[in-house]
Formats: sequence, structure tokens, C-alpha cells
Amino acid sequence: MTRPVVIRALTRHTADGCAHDQDLVAVEAPVSLIVQPASGPARDLGLLMRTPGDDADLAAGVLATEGVIQRAADILAIDIDIPAGEDTPDSESLIRVRVGPEADVEAVSDRVGTATSACGLCGRLSMRRIDRFCAAVTSAAVRVEADVIRSIPVRLRDNQHAFAQTGGLHAAATFTPTGTLLDLREDVGRHNAVDKIAGALLRRDALPAHDLVLAVSGRIAYEIVQKAAMCGLPMIVAVGAPTDLAVDAARTCGITLVGFARDGRFNVYTHGNRIFSQQDR
Repeated sequence: MTRPVVIRALTRHTADGCAHDQDLVAVEAPVSLIVQPASGPARDLGLLMRTPGDDADLAAGVLATEGVIQRAADILAIDIDIPAGEDTPDSESLIRVRVGPEADVEAVSDRVGTATSACGLCGRLSMRRIDRFCAAVTSAAVRVEADVIRSIPVRLRDNQHAFAQTGGLHAAATFTPTGTLLDLREDVGRHNAVDKIAGALLRRDALPAHDLVLAVSGRIAYEIVQKAAMCGLPMIVAVGAPTDLAVDAARTCGITLVGFARDGRFNVYTHGNRIFSQQDR
């Protein structure tokens, strides 16, 4: 089973009483992520709790945002094994990524345990110095009109098809500066959704993505800024709020951070020089 939604029984309670019914709910299932270097032993990154679908993008994105790989050529193969077509909490699903000699496999040497869908692989390494991965973003000169930013949350929501069925999935997407939607990925974990976007970009050799905007359907935490910086993305537009550490990281990295983008309004927390209005021309 690789569908992002399944049917589950429920009992609906209303002021008029209760009734048995069915509903669509988001799938949350584990998958083991293994990195196999060109030489030496494989590295086990443990379990990812994710929504099935775009698993190759997820694996590539995790490795890209953690600095293990930088280009599509670093991936020799991605083998996905879901036994008997099942993807449930009791199955032993596996993603094995074979990487080339240029991959920095040592970047995953300290990983242990199981990641939750709430944060993907975030928090499993000690926080890295922000200046180790922000240099590539600061020179990005992309500019985006304010009306385009106002339109992004609507376009994001209109294309969240699994969310429309369940109400239980986060989304991440890339847009051009003129507002064209390029990629959209959904997942029960907001960080997983961003990793899937990163993997999609990497697999078509579109990193660093200095000319694109990252949009996310929820709040912005430090790890999302970190992932955007590793991808070279110069702007993040979020429907929700940023954390203080996310704002500080975005300022250091040179990323334009936009929060509370909804209902025709938005707040700009860092590097607002990339945003302009028609009257500014």
C-alpha cells in the first residue's frame, strides 16, 4: 500500500446524536533509511515516520539537507523495498541509497533511533553552526512582488489534494518569483514534506535553487530554515508563525522569511528587500 490516505471507521457525534460512518485519514508508516557508500559499511539512519509516496524524493532530500550529497550524480541508485506491497506499522519497508565516492557519509555517522513524523530527522544531531551552511544563500538576488506572495497560500492550498481528503497532511512547494507552482509534496510530517521537495530538486540537478521560493503550509521552525539554506532557497513563505530561532537563522543565512501569509496579508521577518510592490517600480 503506497496511498497517502486510507479509510477508517468512526462514530460521528453531533447535537442530534451519533452515527457510525467512515472517513479518510492520512497514512503514517515507518521506513528504514540505509546509506550504502561506494566503499565501507552501510550506515543505518534508523526509521523515518512518513506518509508513503515520493519516497525516493524523501530519501534524496534527507541526504541533501544533511550535507551528505550535493548533486544528482552522488546518487548511484535508490532501492525501495515495501514487502508484498504493504506499508504498515508492522511491515519492514526499506529505502537503500547507494551513493558515490563524493558523498560525505560521515555526516550521518552519529544518527541513532527513530524519527517521528512531527519532525522527520530533525533534532537527532546536535545543532550545527548556522554559518556552516548559509554562505550559498546570501548572494541570491531573487525579487518577488507582494501580490505574488499573497497568492502563494491560495495556490498551495488548492493543490493539497491529500489534505483536502483528510485534513491531516502538511505541504511544501516551490514557486517561481512570478508565482508559478513547480513542485508540491505532502506528508504527515512538515519536515518530511520539505525533504521531499529538496529531493525532487536534487534529483533533477536543480540545486542550489537560488531563484525559487519555498512555501510551507504550517509554521517555520529552525530545521526548515536549515533545510532551505542547504538547498540555496532564498525565500520561505509560510502560512503559520516562525519561531525565534528560525528568524535568527534566516537573518544569518540571508533568507527572506515570511510568516502568517494568509487572507491577503503577510509578515516579513528578515531580508524584506527581496519583496517589492507595483508602486515601488
